[in-house]
Order: sequence, then structure tokens, then C-alpha cells
Amino acid sequence: MALWILRACFLLVAIGLGVSFNTSLALNADAEGASRWLVWTVFAIFVVGAIATIVADISIKNKRIDLISSVYFGLIVGFFLTYIVSTALTPLFGIFNHNSVLEGATPEQVKAWVVSFLGAAICYSCVSLLWQTKDDFRFVIPYVEFSKDVKGLKPYVLDTSVVIDGRIADIIDTGIIDNPLVMPRFILAELQGIADSGDKMRRAKGRRGLDVLDKMRNNDQIDLKVYDRELPEMLGQPVDMKLLMLARHLEGKVVTGDFNLNKVAKLQNVPVINLNEIANSLKPVFLPGEQIRIRIVKAGEGANQGVGYLDDGTMIVVEDGKNQIGKEVEVTVTSMLQTNAGRMIFGKFG
Repeated sequence: MALWILRACFLLVAIGLGVSFNTSLALNADAEGASRWLVWTVFAIFVVGAIATIVADISIKNKRIDLISSVYFGLIVGFFLTYIVSTALTPLFGIFNHNSVLEGATPEQVKAWVVSFLGAAICYSCVSLLWQTKDDFRFVIPYVEFSKDVKGLKPYVLDTSVVIDGRIADIIDTGIIDNPLVMPRFILAELQGIADSGDKMRRAKGRRGLDVLDKMRNNDQIDLKVYDRELPEMLGQPVDMKLLMLARHLEGKVVTGDFNLNKVAKLQNVPVINLNEIANSLKPVFLPGEQIRIRIVKAGEGANQGVGYLDDGTMIVVEDGKNQIGKEVEVTVTSMLQTNAGRMIFGKFG
């Protein structure tokens, strides 16, 4: 609503400027017929220009603050540098006179031409530089940092394993993640290579990962972008090391399901989120003495042990449960063992 009020005010201001400008033209016009034509023409230009501006603003849906900031900041720096250059070159413009090579041009005209060209070139160079390096800067409009609502500040850098796993998409659907997600280009290339593999199992995993990425890209609840650039120090490094370097560069966190990558990230002091650890922490806690009803499905490694599973996949080792295979029994919890690979519950039958 506030945006439409702003657009209406802008349109009214444009109409007011058109009327004011046309009034001045009418007063200074020589012929009454010419003044009417000029008044309506200029007035129409003001109104049509304002409407075209509003339509263009509405048509461009996905506006990116980093690109907009790079343009305005580049123009400011460009105008400032142009002013300094023109001031420094002012003494040189006096050498141009009516007898110079630029015959008929006054020093003021020469200065205007040269400064205009230099200004355009400098502004273009500044905007182009900032556009190409926007990922290395954090633009702050004086004293006020603009951030998207429901978007976190630190990005989550995705690993191949977590995309293939697919649980990240289900977690996003719950709304618990509000940080932007970053998919590095080299991870996307690795995922595409897996999808094109000659091995049927690897090919299925790769295609599943691509489907998960497409699902996340179409989810309006999260900001997912592909990071195209590679840092110079990444050259020749394996994919896992590139991932850790990028996470450190972006001051973000690596999201993975790879046990080894999780260990290496912690050794290098790179923040990491392991989905397996999250899943294990969300599993129900059973205290010694509690009763659980499960089905014994197979024999355990120890003598007379039986093994059953909860609905979430937690394994339960049951003493004296070997003879109860295929039956649902009441098991009394005796202890629990928490490992990085998961959680095990030990109990006894009877």
C-alpha cells in the first residue's frame, strides 16, 4: 500500500512539474497557437514519462540490492573522480583558442567535450568494476544496512552430499531456515557429473540431487543462488577444500552430511552444520527403565541378542531377544549410546 502511495505522489509531482513548466512556456511564447501545441506536448511528455517509469518499476520484479548499490556507488565515485580530473586539467584547456587545431571551438567548449567523455568513461569503469566484484563487497547505504525480511545474514554453503540426501529441502519446507543458501558452481558441476555417470546408482543419485535443487530454487521461502566465482587460492584444490575456502571467504557455514568433511571443517575452524547430527539430536530420548514395544527383526552380534528398530531407524539391541525374532515384544531400556553415526538403545526382554 505504501508503495502505491509513493507511486501516486510521484505521478502527481510529475503532473505538477509539467503544468509549472508549461505555464512558463506559455508566458514566453510568441504565438498563441504555438504555445498551446507546445504546452500540451511537454505536458504529455511529463505524464507519459512518469507512467513509463512506474510501469518499468512494476515490471522488474526481482530487484537486487547489490546491483543497485553498485550502480549508485559507482556513479558517486565516478562523478567525484571526474570532478577531480576536470579540476586538475583546467589549466590545460587554456591552450585551446580560436587558432588551435580545433578551429572555432572555445576553451569552454573543449573543456565540456573532454570532461563529458572522461566522466562517462570513469563512471562506466567504476560501475563495471563494482558489478564484477559485487560478491566481494557489502554495500551499506549511509548508516542504514538494508537486508531482506526473513533472510539471514550468514549464508549456508551446500555440499554435494546434502543435496543428494534431499532432507535439506524438507527442512526448508518447515520454515526453520531463513539464511540464504549458496550452491557453488564447482559443486553443481560435480553433481552434474554424477548425474551423467555410467553407473546406474550414481546416475540416480545425481538426478535426485538436481531435482532437489530445482525444488529449492522454486521455493519462495528461501534465497538460493549459484556462486560462479572461484577464488585464486582454489586453483588445483580438491572440491572439499574449495568448499571450505568458500565458506570461510563468505563467512558462512558448510551444510553437509559427509562425516569426513564434517571432521575436516572442524579441524580448520570452519563452521559446519551436519544434518545427521541434527537428525540424531531430534530423536526421542529414552531413560533407563522405560518400556518400548518393538518387533525383533534379526539376531544381534552377541549371544542371545535380538535387534529391532524404531520408526525413525534407531537400532535397539535386546538382550535375550534372539528367540523372539518376528514377534512384537515389550523391551525395558537399560542404556543408550550416542555416536556420530547415530544412536543405539540397549534393552532387555522380560
